[in-house]
Amino acid sequence: MQTHLADWIKDTPEGIAAEAILRKCVHCGFCNATCPTYQLRGDELDGPRGRIYLIKQMLEGEPVSARTGLHLDRCLTCRACETTCPSGVQYGKLVDIGRAVAAQKLERPWFERLQRFALASVLPRPWLFAPLVTLGRWFRWLLPAALAAKVPADAPDSGARPPVRHARRMLVLAGCVQPTLSPDINAAAARVLDRIGISLVEANGAGCCGALRFHLDYQDDGLQDMRRLIDAWWPLVERGEIEAIVMTASGCGVTVKEYGHYLAGDPAYRDKAARISAMTRDLSEVLQAERDLLETTLAGLAPRATDKPDVRSVAFHPPCTLQHGQQLRGVAEGILSAAGFTLVPVPDAHLCCGSAGTYSLLQPALSAQLQAQKVAALQSGDAAMILTANIGCQSHLAAAARLPVRHWVVALDERMAEMERFR
Repeated sequence: MQTHLADWIKDTPEGIAAEAILRKCVHCGFCNATCPTYQLRGDELDGPRGRIYLIKQMLEGEPVSARTGLHLDRCLTCRACETTCPSGVQYGKLVDIGRAVAAQKLERPWFERLQRFALASVLPRPWLFAPLVTLGRWFRWLLPAALAAKVPADAPDSGARPPVRHARRMLVLAGCVQPTLSPDINAAAARVLDRIGISLVEANGAGCCGALRFHLDYQDDGLQDMRRLIDAWWPLVERGEIEAIVMTASGCGVTVKEYGHYLAGDPAYRDKAARISAMTRDLSEVLQAERDLLETTLAGLAPRATDKPDVRSVAFHPPCTLQHGQQLRGVAEGILSAAGFTLVPVPDAHLCCGSAGTYSLLQPALSAQLQAQKVAALQSGDAAMILTANIGCQSHLAAAARLPVRHWVVALDERMAEMERFR
């Protein structure tokens, strides 16, 4: 694609990066075939190719209209287009640049500004988010139906965490909304890793990974969240006390893995960010790397815990941040199969569920359509449970599914505990 970027951005780091990405695009349109919003709307401007043209026009100095902002807002940033693209166009990085430019050149209506400010203020702060969720549970009957469905009836019991007792230690991110909505996830991950000789620890003062505010028109604040998280983790990294950073939420994982990219222009954090990214692993990657230890542990447990095939028949939803953002496909599924779960085939597993961070709140109509399609696909077989790898997807699907929706490591932990009882 030929480009003629405007002088105000041409020689900036953003302009140089955008031009390199734009020039890789060959207009083939393969991306539209896997774009969820294009599939729903059939509008070229609601597909990656059309949005690329809109971003190109902005960067070449053409007037930025509200229409441009609307079509960029409708993008889920699921990055399915990156998986499909034969030319390797890094659409996710390009749309970040495009949205930053649009935010500078367009003023949103007051309600949209207020909505985004509220989300950026509340969600990354557990001390504020947790009591609001509690209030939501008490007064669910007063909430609009769509919002009430997003408030979980209660938080699952996390169970006891094992003591930090192994020489091998890994660091885990607590996250911002996950401890409130599903505190059982990190606890289950700690128990699973403990069984194979790895202790999971958390760092005091670690907060949001930065993804939430970065994608809400608060990119500078999101970058500051990333710096704060690096500061909280760095002493443990620098002293060599941990061998990896484990992510139990794929949405956080794809962001932390790209810290080196986000902070490449910050001399004070560039090297630290690159090291943090290099050390970051999705939980499925950790268990895959320790597959021999895991299978030895499973083999040592009693095989009699096989009398509940219905419970162990599951439909797995791979979040977009896992399968497209991190390019991890089939890894968690392989681990579940090794533990005795039967995975039911799911049609169109590559498509987004419509959660996409705060997308379900900012674009409720499109999100609801994608949610309905995904739930129907996940429940089309004979699964007894839906498993996923990201707290946002889990909460979003649970609001509409008739089957229980859980994180896959929680199911794995319960499976291993069940097997232990027969030992």
